Amino acid sequence: QVQLVESGGGLVQAGGSLRLSCVASGRTFSSYAMGWFRQAPGKEREFVAHISWSGSITYYADSVKGRITISRDNANNMVYLQMNSLKPEDTAVYYCAAGGECLGYRCYASTARYPFWGQGTQVTVSS
Repeated sequence: QVQLVESGGGLVQAGGSLRLSCVASGRTFSSYAMGWFRQAPGKEREFVAHISWSGSITYYADSVKGRITISRDNANNMVYLQMNSLKPEDTAVYYCAAGGECLGYRCYASTARYPFWGQGTQVTVSS
């Protein structure tokens, strides 16, 4: 079991930056792959980024490549999402999630592969 709590969301102008944090409880955090997803009003939850348990492998949605970086600090049970050059279409509730190791887009981009979720943090990008 792992409990996740996100923070760092807020209101930012287009072109600005935010860093989201997710702290995990539980001694087995380093054994989980981690993902960030987002959900805009009226839309399905969508994949943003994934990082392997070691931090050596990362994947990103095409819509955020080059603007967003996922990282983790296993010593402190933290995972981060650095978001730069934000756009109004990035507005959503952002969730971190923990799951088993995953290879292939159909795996790491699927919400079903992550059994543990945080409560989400709101990101609003104004134009």
